[in-house]
Order: sequence, then structure tokens, then C-alpha cells
Amino acid sequence: MTRLVLWRHGRTEWNVRARYQGQTDIPLDETGIAQARRAAGLLASLRPDVIVSSDLRRAAATAAELAAIVGLPVIYDKNLRERYGGSWEGLTLEEIRSRYPDEFARWEPPDGATPDGDTDEMVADRVGPVLERAVGQLNQGGLAVVVSHVGAIRLGIGRLLGMTPQQWRVIGPLGNGSWSVLELGRNGWRLLEHNARG
Repeated sequence: MTRLVLWRHGRTEWNVRARYQGQTDIPLDETGIAQARRAAGLLASLRPDVIVSSDLRRAAATAAELAAIVGLPVIYDKNLRERYGGSWEGLTLEEIRSRYPDEFARWEPPDGATPDGDTDEMVADRVGPVLERAVGQLNQGGLAVVVSHVGAIRLGIGRLLGMTPQQWRVIGPLGNGSWSVLELGRNGWRLLEHNARG
């Protein structure tokens, strides 16, 4: 069966400080590099045929760890970037709560839309086609690894599984350096693993 591994980037300093990252281009911290290396060693054993990554540094550096082991090039796609968080990017939850109390009260963390940022559907509409293109490069039985971000992955999974936007929130987040595995069979996509790690 054709499979798709959706891998979240390793940890960043902003993850530790609970700052809203969005599309701000933050690098991996030392723990994040170690997470990426460990996961890459495990994912390499699956023998991927294609590696596609968000072009943000934290995802690109994560993808590079796998590429170095398996000898594949990384295809970068800006449509795999995380949800754009607008004016909330760089702020902690406490800062958001104090500066935007009304908007914060209506917000659905951790992946809800900010007042001037991307909605769930905007993210799903740009991530879903990238996943389909990655799979389109595979022969039957192939494996693509896609490196992205927590919100983008969750919404991409929802889109591939044919879930309605109201159902997307039942898919939980992934930890840094974790991944999900989907399989394409005769009846469409199914989720085999979620938030897996070594």
C-alpha cells in the first residue's frame, strides 16, 4: 500500500516558551536537533521514496536529517508552512490574553484562527494538494515523508480523510519530532498511526 508519513519538526526555543510561532522562521534548538536526528534514524528504516518539507528553517532542518541518511533530495514547498498567526506571532498565551482579551475568549487553542491570521480551511486548502502531489510522485507501494508543522499536519490529515471542517478538531496535535502514518487503499485514506515517536 502507498503510505504517507507526516512528521512534525523538532523543538524550538519558542516551543519551550509557548510563543505562537506561526510562520515566523525560528530554528531548532539543541533538543530539537536531537529529536530530528533520532526520528530520522527510525524513519529511514521505512525506506522513503520522496521527502517533501515546509521551507521554514525548523522543518527544513528536520527534513535534512532524514535526507542525509537516505540520500534523497528534499523538495521544499511553502504551502506546507504553519498557520499564519498574524499579530499574535511571537506572543505568549499570557501576552495574547492580556492584549486581546475579547479575541482570546473566542479563540480555540492550540490551533484556532487568530483575528488577522489563517483559518482552518485556508490551511487545509493549501496543505491538502501538496500531500496529494507528494503521493502522486510515488509508485504503488511507495512512501513519502512530509515534514511540516502541528496545525498544518492536523488539517492536512483531516482533508485527506475526507472529514468535514467541524470534524478536524477531533485529530489531536503531534509532539515535536513525532509523526503520523496514513495509508492509501482501495477505499481511500486511513490513519494508521498518530503522534508516534521512537
